[in-house]
Amino acid sequence: MNKTNPAGKDASLPRHVAIIMDGNNRWARKRLMPGVAGHKAGVDAVKAMIEVCLEDGVEVLTLFAFSSENWRRPEDEVGALMELFLGALRREVRKLRENGVRLQIIGDRSRFAPELQVAMEQAEQTTAQGSRLTLVIAANYGGQWDIAQAARTLAEEAVRGERTLDSITEQQLEARLSTANLPLPDLCIRTGGEKRISNFLLWQLAYAELYFSDLYWPDFKQAALREALADFAGRQRRFGKTSEQIAAGS
Repeated sequence: MNKTNPAGKDASLPRHVAIIMDGNNRWARKRLMPGVAGHKAGVDAVKAMIEVCLEDGVEVLTLFAFSSENWRRPEDEVGALMELFLGALRREVRKLRENGVRLQIIGDRSRFAPELQVAMEQAEQTTAQGSRLTLVIAANYGGQWDIAQAARTLAEEAVRGERTLDSITEQQLEARLSTANLPLPDLCIRTGGEKRISNFLLWQLAYAELYFSDLYWPDFKQAALREALADFAGRQRRFGKTSEQIAAGS
């Protein structure tokens, strides 16, 4: 598992930042606006995160856009979110490509409308050559789903005789998660004042540093992210070792 920065990288900077974008509805209610207004305002916060990551050299930014549980929300809100997602894909993809951002969408796409599924695939293809930042959008995603689909893949391989049960390891399961091609998250941020990870990247966040902000997502802009990065830089990541071992470089 790639839990640390590679040689030559600034260890005080996370390679992979994951964000639970929470508080859009509360932001809107506070302003006597419909909930969808909060989601629209949150798009500017997404742009701010991309800007900071590009400037500071973060390699991967993962955003929890729509969970598998969010289908339980009111139908009109879900519909508005789907329209917003489709519009953003069509509107922003060229800018992402021009800025060297590669888009990767994770989650179960089968429940999305065919038009949205096509837009997702086209956006990924259009930005495939981006090398400055990988932007991961988790849509209809759940950490439990991710682990289950990885386990199912291993089970199918075993049934086909392609592997033995003894060959199923943590590393083999991790290699079949939807984020297998990415470094594990170093820092997970949640906005909106809640202090839980809500079925987000359950396996991948095992050793991530957690940072909680009381700001609603539309208010979480460049300065707020840099504050979170500074907090991360001040932490000591031990991965089971003692502080003395870390200090000695062992």
